[in-house]
Amino acid sequence: MKKEDVIEKLRNDEDYYGDFGKKYLSNSDIKTLLTNPLALGKPSEPRPAFLVGGYFHTAILEPDKLKKYKVIPSSTRNTKAYKEMSGGELCLLQHEVDQIELMSDIMLSNKVCEGLIRDSNTEYETPGICKLEGEMWKGKADIINHNEKLVIDLKTTSDIQKFKYSASKFNYDSQAYIYSKLFGYEMVFIVIDKNTHQLGIFDCSNEFYERGKDKVQRAVEAYKLFYKQDGFDPTQYFINKTL
Repeated sequence: MKKEDVIEKLRNDEDYYGDFGKKYLSNSDIKTLLTNPLALGKPSEPRPAFLVGGYFHTAILEPDKLKKYKVIPSSTRNTKAYKEMSGGELCLLQHEVDQIELMSDIMLSNKVCEGLIRDSNTEYETPGICKLEGEMWKGKADIINHNEKLVIDLKTTSDIQKFKYSASKFNYDSQAYIYSKLFGYEMVFIVIDKNTHQLGIFDCSNEFYERGKDKVQRAVEAYKLFYKQDGFDPTQYFINKTL
């Protein structure tokens, strides 16, 4: 299958996150491969934070798709009304949607942020593939700004003053490294604090990319050991460290 045909197929979320897309490693696999490689590919429980983050991205990048989200007028997910209306699936709460729409408005009312996001030569939700460390990787860029030659990722954070540490904890460094290789541009994070609504634009240092590269290399080592090495018995694997 030609590269351009693969990329076109990966534009479809069902293919990107489904069996077709699982043939490729992605930044979301980094944590698993570095902490518990045996869990690679196992479905994770849906979490409200991911749902909220998805709605935030959709509100800014693809507002015509917001109707796919089910919103329930309940204060929490523990109420009888929520349980009845949700039908057992994870749904957004109305106050979460109100908060997201406020944050979207704040981000887009900032002229610098709005200029980067809404520039005349931009692509949204664009997939890419490439080979890194001998394995095929995929990624989907929030925004590719061709005028500025930037890959832009939108993030929310609970404390923008500590975003530098969150970026390491949540593997944004490996994301920056992977995406710079996938799309050929430097990476920038546009961030909004969920509590204070402060905005931040964070570019990436060479050291940040290098830390990301190191994570990718270690993740691939684990992947090859657990999934490609003949005769490897995962039941005999154990962690050995000195305390």
